[in-house]
Amino acid sequence: MFKKVLIANRGEIAVRVIRTLKEMGVQSAAVYSEADRSCLHVRMADEAVCIGPAMARESYLNIAAVISAAKLTGAEAIHPGYGFLAENAEFSEACAKNGLVFIGPSPKSIRLLGHKAEARKMAVKAGIPITPGTKDCVSKNCGPEAEKIGYPVMIKAAAGGGGKGIRIVREKSQLAHELQMAQSEAGAAFGNDEVYLEKYIENPRHIEVQFVRDSHGSAAAFPERDCSIQRRHQKLLEESPSPAVNQNLRKKLEEAALSLAEAAGYVGVGTVEFLLDKDGNFYFMEVNTRLQVEHPVTEFITGADLVREQLLAAAGEKISFAGGRSVPFRGHAIEHRINAEDYTRNFAPSVGRVEEWLLPGGPGIRVDTHVYQGYSLPIYYDSMLAKLIIWGENRDWAVARSVRALEEFRVSGIKTTLDAHRLIVENEDFRAGRTDTGFMERLLAPADLAIK
Repeated sequence: MFKKVLIANRGEIAVRVIRTLKEMGVQSAAVYSEADRSCLHVRMADEAVCIGPAMARESYLNIAAVISAAKLTGAEAIHPGYGFLAENAEFSEACAKNGLVFIGPSPKSIRLLGHKAEARKMAVKAGIPITPGTKDCVSKNCGPEAEKIGYPVMIKAAAGGGGKGIRIVREKSQLAHELQMAQSEAGAAFGNDEVYLEKYIENPRHIEVQFVRDSHGSAAAFPERDCSIQRRHQKLLEESPSPAVNQNLRKKLEEAALSLAEAAGYVGVGTVEFLLDKDGNFYFMEVNTRLQVEHPVTEFITGADLVREQLLAAAGEKISFAGGRSVPFRGHAIEHRINAEDYTRNFAPSVGRVEEWLLPGGPGIRVDTHVYQGYSLPIYYDSMLAKLIIWGENRDWAVARSVRALEEFRVSGIKTTLDAHRLIVENEDFRAGRTDTGFMERLLAPADLAIK
């Protein structure tokens, strides 16, 4: 196992990785921008290095600066977290060229699966259904391709995820403007402005399967996560298992995920995302070649530590789940993403100083966060404050526990999505498991707050 690992990220995910490193007896090195000097991950790491100004392009997306920090601290490996350089094949290659282990898949696997357009091609070869779309990335002259697919179409960033670089185009007149916007956002978020087109399916369920595979050929899939509750194509609440998936469908989804991982020679932790229609048909959407934000719901119902599995795989060791292809689970878990946003103003970002920060506790409650009382939110990065993860013996129990935990969670000084989550857990359709990607729009419409 490694003696020291550098975390090439910030905030909540950096704190999460540091905790597992400490449990495994591995030293941690953090990087931070000038805007993140007071961030919790800087305090928690064994050492920390400033790598540049506040703008991500000059710090967290600066490959040379991250590599230099790793060498300066004597780190043997780099954990990329999620976002920023996590799915960047050039970064993975740069690590290898500098004698550093990238805690993630190989550059080849990232190019095959992390690049969304290329992953679609692999899915077709593997016999997995996909939504209609372009075979390759598109440029400003993609009008004929959009016409062939048929409106509405979705423009999607080829090199990233997390809802960045996505635009829905419902008619031809919108295409040029939305294409430019998607490319600009993708370039800023991932350092790559490539996009492709995909048919937009109205209000499906968003289902994903976590998998892990080591260099010894062992692979395992975890029970699916339902990530249908979203705003602006970004997940707001996730749960596992999905109330819409039975054991037969679960097996099909898991085998599809593992077949892609094996075809790409994938080593590490990854996630295959699918769309599920009302008739139970599923379609491949993309592969995230990194740790997902919502990984704690999987950890809660299986007892896994997915960061630990990443480290084992990257170090050439055997994963903990080498005994079978399907990981057993117990109970039900729900994750609430608590963001610094005003949901009454179309989830507009909120900034300021956190005056009150009172976290919930008790049985079945986990909070992953980098925030503390007195912390001032920087304006340059993602709006996530915390992830509130709930476990219960069954879904009803998990929902009831969510209601209690959300009541206990107190924040002042900034606007948050706590009240939006309180609306969700009190909603009859949610309680009955009747959710899809249009859920939030329907939920907020009666209050004249429809997402536009």
